[in-house]
Amino acid sequence: MRWIWIDAFTEFESKKRARAIKNVTLSEEHLHDHFPGYPVLPPSLMIEGMAQTAGILVGEACDFREKVLLAKIRRAKFTDYCVPGDQIAYDARIETIEEAASTIEGTVFRNDQEIGTISLMFSHADQATKNLNLPEHNFVFNGQFMDLLNDYRIRAGGK
Repeated sequence: MRWIWIDAFTEFESKKRARAIKNVTLSEEHLHDHFPGYPVLPPSLMIEGMAQTAGILVGEACDFREKVLLAKIRRAKFTDYCVPGDQIAYDARIETIEEAASTIEGTVFRNDQEIGTISLMFSHADQATKNLNLPEHNFVFNGQFMDLLNDYRIRAGGK
């Protein structure tokens, strides 16, 4: 099973930046076990939400020809956490994009208040790991991720 940590894109500027949201709800099983009696969404899952947002941004910038994989969390700093009822927004900005790797800078918001900053590095697996015999098909950008981007494009009028 693959968990998707974003609900929708609200902004997407090709090769530059993207904004995605996630609504934190009590129906998410992982919240019941993290702190029994006081459910919170841990920063590690917010990092993954940013990685998914930024990964789609980088993948789209490469026309989805590459398998874009999170290679390194360069920095992640959070000043607070999220609870059910909160909405998280992930703002991802491409800093560099090269043949074998990309870097992004991101900001995490809870209900429009900044609560975190993240810097990530992605490997373009087809270029960086040519000798690993990875599957030919792009296993990174599955239908669920592509549906999120396509839904945004439809809402934005086909952009």
